Amino acid sequence: MLTFFQAIVLGLSQGIAELFPISSLGHTILIPGLLGWHINTNAEGVIEFLVATHFATALVLFLIYRKDWFLIARGMSVSLRDRDIAPSNIYGKLGWLLVAATIPAGIVGLLFKDQLANLFISPRSAAAFLIANGFLLFGAELLRKRRIAAAAANEIETESGGDARLAYMTWRQSVGVGCMQMLALIPGLSRTGSTIAGGLLQKLSHEDALRFSFLLATPIIGAAALLELPPLLASGAAEIGIAFTGAVAAAIGAYFSAKFLARYFETKTLLPFAIYCAAMGILGLVLLR
Repeated sequence: MLTFFQAIVLGLSQGIAELFPISSLGHTILIPGLLGWHINTNAEGVIEFLVATHFATALVLFLIYRKDWFLIARGMSVSLRDRDIAPSNIYGKLGWLLVAATIPAGIVGLLFKDQLANLFISPRSAAAFLIANGFLLFGAELLRKRRIAAAAANEIETESGGDARLAYMTWRQSVGVGCMQMLALIPGLSRTGSTIAGGLLQKLSHEDALRFSFLLATPIIGAAALLELPPLLASGAAEIGIAFTGAVAAAIGAYFSAKFLARYFETKTLLPFAIYCAAMGILGLVLLR
């Protein structure tokens, strides 16, 4: 079982890395290996800990974007009532785009849950996929630069700002981002990184791609955590205490990460994260050989 110190370290790591494009799951596997912690990922209390930290991250994202989710829920209810999505119903369209983007990863996750779980075993494999994540981010930036003129042509300026631009996405673009999200089912490949990369490939700006990524994260992370909550609640007091400690640490890390990234991507790119992932992965492979 994890110690309270390990829960705090891994909780902070999960909360930060879940929203940064650097793979939270990859770091959760890699950090114990680098620090010499012999943690069995299938041991009692570890799975419950991961569920709690992911739920905390989803809750923080929901609270940060609570006004958006209220507008999205209201917009979707109007579209269901009218059986149509009016052009003026920006948040209704955005809500259904998020649903469409959630479907690919949701289906693959349910169909191949056991096979994907077997990947969650090796710090070296996590390090290798972390390097791959760096190349993914680097490649997305290169392709974005080549298509920047087309991306600018597809952006619209309205009083509603970024949400109007997101609602202007096509269904194909939304599903394209959702398909990129499937990569995050592999430890070491970042969900935020893959969806931002997908957004850039679909001609979104960094800022809009991040916003869509964060909105997309809330239902898929929250739903996955909720499905695993019953075993956590049935655990002993010690396991619940460790999980709660990790969840609080993850919530703190997620809150500051979300605030930082929202400002960072107004002007910056994915390249620093690409370099970090490649360097961290190489370091892991060297030290864990």
